[in-house]
Amino acid sequence: MRILQALAGAPHGGAERFFERLVPALAETGIEQRVLLRSDARRQAALEAAGVVDLHPLRFGNRLDLLTRLAFRRQVRAFDPDIVFSWMSRATAMAPKSPLGRHRFVRVARLGGYYDLKYYRDCDFLVGDTEAIVDYLTRQGWPAERAVYLPNFVDSKRGTALSRAELQVPAGVPLLLGLGRLHPNKGYDILIDALAQLPGPHLLLAGAGPERNALQRRAAERGVAARVHFLGWRDDLGALMASADLFVHPARQEPLGNVILEAWAHGRPVVASAADGPRSLIEDGVTGLLAPIEQPLALANRIAEALADPAAMDGMAAAGLHRYRRDFSRESVVGLYCDFFRRIAGTA
Repeated sequence: MRILQALAGAPHGGAERFFERLVPALAETGIEQRVLLRSDARRQAALEAAGVVDLHPLRFGNRLDLLTRLAFRRQVRAFDPDIVFSWMSRATAMAPKSPLGRHRFVRVARLGGYYDLKYYRDCDFLVGDTEAIVDYLTRQGWPAERAVYLPNFVDSKRGTALSRAELQVPAGVPLLLGLGRLHPNKGYDILIDALAQLPGPHLLLAGAGPERNALQRRAAERGVAARVHFLGWRDDLGALMASADLFVHPARQEPLGNVILEAWAHGRPVVASAADGPRSLIEDGVTGLLAPIEQPLALANRIAEALADPAAMDGMAAAGLHRYRRDFSRESVVGLYCDFFRRIAGTA
């Protein structure tokens, strides 16, 4: 089977991180792949280090980027894939229709959010990484038999906890961890406001994005600047998870929440907002705690509830790890993808 994958994503993000995991995992199954991606030296190096060498950087500019469209068509002709698998709207909009001359292929696009389907009308199948996204597709009129739920898997490699001195955090204080793009949708301003209601904990914020300066100002205004540690984008996920007492995800909007799966995989208890993704993943009080969206005091209360009961936190962490291993492990998700690709190959 030959699959051409195309990603025009940002340097950082949940879908982009999953792409960097899925492509090497599929290669290990024997699937032959060609990868088109927006030029990104770090991503290319990571994929090459994982054994993926058939990489082709393209510009992936705006709708008027005819050079990328032509290059995409040339790559399809040269590789002659069974399946063209595009990630999100921009790469999908650049992909050619099937058939392309004598080249007939199945067009599949993966959505990680509630996107406008006008960019996907030429696809044969759409993949949603949550059941809620698949429901959205069918509500928008997409045929149910061509809307497929395929979950993500995450990096589960455990790390060694960093020293409090290295993190510049006092010994003995509770340590919260937030992880992801510093974007308004992620709600880190809400978490900073919640922290101001809690006298003891420190917060590690590992991520990069346009909101960093605004978040630093907010921490100063709320009087918690000394307790909020901006780490930038980090690749030592296992070490950060091992260092934290509690993982907190305060998103305003979150279709899935890969970071919740990552916390579960690393045995960390979770407090999250009740956005779509976290609410669909977490059984409140069993695999984590949920707080109403955009309510800092309610979020602070749930964090305090978790920190006050270490035994309950351990129980939620264990239940989350069990859920991860059952439904979101690398082996199970790669198996689902392979089954899907085998089923649709040749159906163009």
